[in-house]
Amino acid sequence: MTIDYSIIVPAYNEEAMLEKTIMHLKTAMETIKLNGEIIVTDNNSNDRTAEIAKNAGANIIFEPINQISRARNAGTKIAKGRYFIFVDADTIVPPALLQTAMNNLESGSCCGGGATVTSHDVPLFVKVVLSYWNGISRVFRIAAGCFVYCRRDDFEKCGGFSEKVYATEEVWFSIALKRKAKKYKRNFRIINKPKVITSGRKLVWFSHTYQSILLLIIFIFPFVTRFKWMCNYWYKRPEQK
Repeated sequence: MTIDYSIIVPAYNEEAMLEKTIMHLKTAMETIKLNGEIIVTDNNSNDRTAEIAKNAGANIIFEPINQISRARNAGTKIAKGRYFIFVDADTIVPPALLQTAMNNLESGSCCGGGATVTSHDVPLFVKVVLSYWNGISRVFRIAAGCFVYCRRDDFEKCGGFSEKVYATEEVWFSIALKRKAKKYKRNFRIINKPKVITSGRKLVWFSHTYQSILLLIIFIFPFVTRFKWMCNYWYKRPEQK
């Protein structure tokens, strides 16, 4: 069977949410005429992430260096599809969203893109933050990391996700992909509806003050994302969580 698209899920200690993510992906994939596969990159987890992925029927690749961009890129090394979709391990992809992404890629005029984001059962301030992000995403055509889709050939031409950074890799990838694809007159599309559903857990785990200061620092000094100790927001979790 020919594989048309590969869904790549980077996962570091995701035993709590990974199974749900994979089950929803399978449900969405059943509605698509194209043939797909799910690949989970075990990013040096020390919990049951790999076991859960295997039991759920996903293909698994191990990436020993704990870095999101490396985990994403590692998944593409065993991917068979001509299209790539990167989905975070705490994210639900509605069937209509997957279909729209496939339609965009199949059109031949789209290099890839992302989707606007929503989250259920979270405080009002989280919804406000996500709404603000969605505006930025649509205006500047920047994909949210929880859902990124692209053509394989365009992915390879722009060098994949930058392994120089430990966060914001989806921003740099969006910029690089748009730049490369422009040469071939393919556009970058943010899907507005339906939205991808993410847990929004980091927005709840960390204080408003901490997140505001971190975002300000990254906005003014984007090079700080090259240092993992500056990106603990994406790698560490409160013990009680």
